[in-house]
Amino acid sequence: MSPAFGAMEVEHYAKGVLLEPFLHQVGGHSCVLRFNDKTICKPLIQREHLFYETLPAEIRKFTPQYKGVVSVSFEEDEDGNLCLIAYPLNGDQDNLENVDYSECSEPKSKLSRWSHKKALMLENDNLTKERLRQHRKEDKMKSHKLDEEFDWVKNSEVLYYSVEKKGNVSSQFKHNPWSMKCHQQQLQRMKENAKHRNQYKFILLENLTCRHQVPCVLDLKMGTRQHGDDATEEKKANQIRKCQQSTSAIIGVRVCGMQVYQTGTGQLMFMNKYHGRKLSVQGFKEALYQFFHNGKNLRRELIEPVIKKLTELKVVLETKDSYRFYSSSLLIIYDGKEAQEVPMDSDPEDLEDLSEESSDESAGAYAYKPSKNKPLASTVDVRMIDFAHTTCKFYGEDSIVHEGQDTGYIFGLQNLIAIIKEIRDENIE
Repeated sequence: MSPAFGAMEVEHYAKGVLLEPFLHQVGGHSCVLRFNDKTICKPLIQREHLFYETLPAEIRKFTPQYKGVVSVSFEEDEDGNLCLIAYPLNGDQDNLENVDYSECSEPKSKLSRWSHKKALMLENDNLTKERLRQHRKEDKMKSHKLDEEFDWVKNSEVLYYSVEKKGNVSSQFKHNPWSMKCHQQQLQRMKENAKHRNQYKFILLENLTCRHQVPCVLDLKMGTRQHGDDATEEKKANQIRKCQQSTSAIIGVRVCGMQVYQTGTGQLMFMNKYHGRKLSVQGFKEALYQFFHNGKNLRRELIEPVIKKLTELKVVLETKDSYRFYSSSLLIIYDGKEAQEVPMDSDPEDLEDLSEESSDESAGAYAYKPSKNKPLASTVDVRMIDFAHTTCKFYGEDSIVHEGQDTGYIFGLQNLIAIIKEIRDENIE
């Protein structure tokens, strides 16, 4: 174990870390959870785990940092609410040297309240019994309201949420619809399997959004083929159909999810994969424009760094023999909010609730204003994620061994770079 982790941090983690929805997940079907500010976790899939443990150094700079494996189970509180808890895998901390335990969610109080909720609240908060009852009543009302909201958002493909023009906008990321959906589905799956299994392995990965105040995230499904070599005939046919009916077959890339802060309207926009599948090539280009625009101006200072990183990734993949990144995604991330916009006297507590407002979708091609305070290189990130169907000859056990480059993925990168260059050239001041 790293000497940087003292006894307090180890003890803190050994009691269990309460996992929360990762509110910046915009695509994928696997549930991504927040472990702490710098770390997320997701269900372990053997092939993806193998990829992270064996990936070449040249590719590593284009993927999240791998931080180890934890055991995850769920527990039920006295009101029937399910929570996911992470514990060390077989008590072994050696593989978790990159995890900063001091930034974990405070698990002790949240875990204790499941068995000693009343006593804990009375002791620590000096709540009377009447106040305690009122507190629980308010919690149930909030939960009911959230359930109603979820019923509406889970069927919507493009959503707009209004945020205040002052204060800490990042504190208002509470209702990302895709994150809510994946979290609810994961809990349901684990609940249904509870009688047979209540321990799952999850991998820990770097939180790529942690350096940004308000992350703008674009999730792109890469390649002309999405099904893995081990796919059933039904799965294969389904994935082929999705590719043929979307931009994947034409340009090797499609929108799988998007989250953008629009400073011009003070709104957050969410786009899910179902909308992304319907886009034409022109619609795909317009979605990219929307990702880089804030309603006031195109964020041109982000475009060249994105092109540069995509080109570097393309060069790396062109040298990799046998790798196939089927169904993998590519994330483009930047900060949609800048520090100088926040008034010095603003109170984050004033921004407790996130309200919804309808918006004219035709007006929504927006992103954010350039920052003069941040180095250009740190304002944008490009990373590959999701390797559940990745294969290469070094795995050894795969019945199918591919030769040469992943031409479908590289084809998608070529077209992505070309379209972003078109956006740049068509919007020169």
